[in-house]
Amino acid sequence: MSGIYVHIPFCKQACHYCDFHFSTSLKNKNDLIKSILTEIDLRMEYLPDKSIETIYFGGGTPSLLDERDVFLILEKIYKNYQVSKNAEITLECNPDDLNNEKLKALKRLEINRLSIGLQSFIDEELIWMNRAHTAQESESSVKRAQDKGFENITIDLIYGSKFSTLSNWKKTLDKAITLNIKHISSYNLTIEDKTKLGHDFKTKKETAIDDEKSSDMFLEMIDRLEKNQFIHYEISNFGKEGFFSIHNSNYWKGSYYIGYGPSAHSFDGVSRQWNISNNPNYIKCMNEKNEAYFEKEILTEKERFNEYILTALRTIWGVNLNYLNNHFNHDFTKLFLKQITQYIEKKQVSVNKENYTLTETGKLLADKIASDLFV
Repeated sequence: MSGIYVHIPFCKQACHYCDFHFSTSLKNKNDLIKSILTEIDLRMEYLPDKSIETIYFGGGTPSLLDERDVFLILEKIYKNYQVSKNAEITLECNPDDLNNEKLKALKRLEINRLSIGLQSFIDEELIWMNRAHTAQESESSVKRAQDKGFENITIDLIYGSKFSTLSNWKKTLDKAITLNIKHISSYNLTIEDKTKLGHDFKTKKETAIDDEKSSDMFLEMIDRLEKNQFIHYEISNFGKEGFFSIHNSNYWKGSYYIGYGPSAHSFDGVSRQWNISNNPNYIKCMNEKNEAYFEKEILTEKERFNEYILTALRTIWGVNLNYLNNHFNHDFTKLFLKQITQYIEKKQVSVNKENYTLTETGKLLADKIASDLFV
C-alpha cells in the first residue's frame, strides 16, 4: 500500500531555525487549495498501487487551514484512491491553533493522528526560536486534544540550542512523559544556511552547542524514554507499542508515496520527483496544467541501494540481508558484508539473524556508518 503527503506552505510567522518551504502570507490560500485539488486529478496514474494506507498533512502549518479546506482535499483523495478503512490520517498543528472548535473540526474530518509542534517547554527558548506559542499553551493543547478523544498524538521536541542543559532536557522529557504522550519525535538542532539562525551563526551572534553535550542529551533521551515504555524505533522517533508513525515507517521501509503541493516529494520505486518551492509558480502551472511544476530523476541501482542503507540503518528493523540479495546486485551485498564487519567488531552494529541494526553507541555515529557502507 502507498502513502499520500500534502504540503501546506503557510505559517503565521517564520521560526528562526526552519528551512522548509512556507509563506507567512495567506493571500493566495484559496488558489493554492484549488491547485492541490487540480494536481490530485492530474497525477492519478503516478502510483502503481492506488491503495492508500496513510495520508499526512505537513508543512508549513496545516492547522491554519479552515475545516472546508481540509475536507475538499480529503474528498478529492477519497474520490481518486482506494483509502484503507483504518488509514492513518495525520495533521501537523501548532499548539496555539488547537482551540476547542479546531479540535472538534478535526474530529469531524476524521483526522486520527495529531502531530503537535511543541519544540520546547521553556518560554525563553520558544521566544528565541520565534515560535508563536508559550510553554503553557504547549501543555494545554495536548490536554485539550486528549479531552476531545485524540489518543494518537505525537509531539516534536528540539534539543541542542544554547538553552539546552542536561538538567533542562531531563525536565522537558519528564513533562512529555507526564502528559501521557504516545509518540515523540526529537531532533538535534541543526543550523541551516538560509535561516535567521543560520545568519546569526555566520555573524557570530550565536554559537553552537558542542557535540559532546548533544550526545549526552541524546543518550539521556533514549534512557529516560525507554524506561517509560517508549520504543526507540528510529534515530529521532520514539513510540509506545501500537503508536509508531505508519506513514514515516513506510518511508523508511521504501514504500511508494506521492506528494501534493509546493515542494512536496514523490517516489514510485524507480524515480523520485519534487515540486517547485514557489507558491505563485505552482498555482500558475496548475491553472495551465503545465508539467513544469516538478523536477524528476530516475534512480540508479546504486542510488537506491545507498538510500536503503541510509534509511533502514536508522530504524529498529535495520538492514535486512535477504532484502539486499533480492533487490540489488550481489556485488553490492558482498561489499556491504565486508564493510559492516568493522562496526560489528566495535560493537556499534549488532546482528540478529538476517538483520543489522545500530547499537546505542552506533546510533551516535549513524550517518558516518551509513556513508561508509555506500557503494
